Amino acid sequence: MGLWRGDGHYRLAFTQSILALPQLISASAQYQLDYPDLALVLALVRGGSLARAAALLKVDVSTVFRAVRRLEAGLGQQLFDKSRAGYLPTSLALTLAQQAEAAEQALEAARVGVAQGGEVISGTVRLTCTDSVLQSLLLPALARFMPNYPALVIELCTSNDFANLNRRDADIAVRLTATPPEHLVGRCLGAVSYRLYASSEYRQRVDCSDLAQVAWIAPDDFLPDHPSVAWRRQQWPGVQPAYRCNSMLTVAELVRAGLGVAALPDFLIGEGNLVPLSEPLGQETALWLLTRPDCRALRSVVTLFDELARHLHWA
Repeated sequence: MGLWRGDGHYRLAFTQSILALPQLISASAQYQLDYPDLALVLALVRGGSLARAAALLKVDVSTVFRAVRRLEAGLGQQLFDKSRAGYLPTSLALTLAQQAEAAEQALEAARVGVAQGGEVISGTVRLTCTDSVLQSLLLPALARFMPNYPALVIELCTSNDFANLNRRDADIAVRLTATPPEHLVGRCLGAVSYRLYASSEYRQRVDCSDLAQVAWIAPDDFLPDHPSVAWRRQQWPGVQPAYRCNSMLTVAELVRAGLGVAALPDFLIGEGNLVPLSEPLGQETALWLLTRPDCRALRSVVTLFDELARHLHWA
């Protein structure tokens, strides 16, 4: 569960909430918190200073200063450490801010529900994919449908393996694979082909008819089973790449920069100066949308899964 503050971040850990709970229970016996109190704490945690909190609340600085002093006196607890760096929240303040953020999200969901005249899909869904899938496929898809779900929060993580779902760190994964894990459920979104590509500038400058003499760009040992690596080792076992990268997105960027040739998936080409040097390599994989079986009971996960299935596509 996260709480964001201005330019930097406060990451609320679950243990912090538990440790601060006795303080919160003790405080609540002495003072009855209301929503303006929570909004005050949240604004000061996000802003980090009286001036920024005042701007967020649309009041003057002296009002915020007096309100914080009154709240701390009522609770009998210090909420902020004052320093040259600003107002630093205590564990109790972070716990209150977390509750304030939840209330803020619930209120926004209720407003949206009233405006739309129906039930609102809300909650947080953790989504994992590779950086190349994120850049080329996922971001355009999210831009098409996420404005329809203002109360739905997505936590994005870029990763190259299935560990996120295995450890329950993610709810949905978008993965390139020919053999998805059997313990996951999902949908195949289509086959993905690979071709050799170079930039038009590199092709004009270098004779690409002899692939043994060109500069190869390839994934490094972080992706040892990648289809492009398997194909190159089969067809050109003596070739040593001039550049090795830990992501296919970086491989594509180096090719675009005119540094050599690489086997790239067709969805990663997009608009630009890349020209194919071959037909499909016959080393196909597939794009899969995957989730855990237990996630099928969560409406937020099912909604995002179905929307991604409709909108994730490539020419």
